[in-house]
Amino acid sequence: MKKIIPFIIILILIASCKSYNTNQTINNENENSLIQSDTVSISSAENDYEIIIIEPGFNAWLAGTARPEGYYTQEWLETRNEVLVQAWNQRNLQPMSYDPDLYELRIDYDTRTDYGYEINYKLYNYFVYFQIKYKQRLSSFTPRI
Repeated sequence: MKKIIPFIIILILIASCKSYNTNQTINNENENSLIQSDTVSISSAENDYEIIIIEPGFNAWLAGTARPEGYYTQEWLETRNEVLVQAWNQRNLQPMSYDPDLYELRIDYDTRTDYGYEINYKLYNYFVYFQIKYKQRLSSFTPRI
């Protein structure tokens, strides 16, 4: 039995290995299509608010990695977004301390305004994506997926 266990472990390791195609190519000929596919426009039918996020990879990350809509409550998202927007805007005002290429624009987020679930959901997930991708920490909350 002692000789069978290492054999089973090796067999499992061999069976779980995959060969990956390392000859992947990316066609950047049409830059407009890349920009359109990496642009997320968030608007609410309930109100007149809109957020446009132009971030390569965010759309795919949102569809494949982020928690599904409905996972968080709107109140929870609003609370987190309040903290994260405040930290973002503080960094936007300090270009000598923080990379101005990361914090280019100020985010106008009024905590007394009901932006609806979709806007809060996608804004929160953008903050999570941003923190993971650029290794930033906007608050004491650990970005979680």
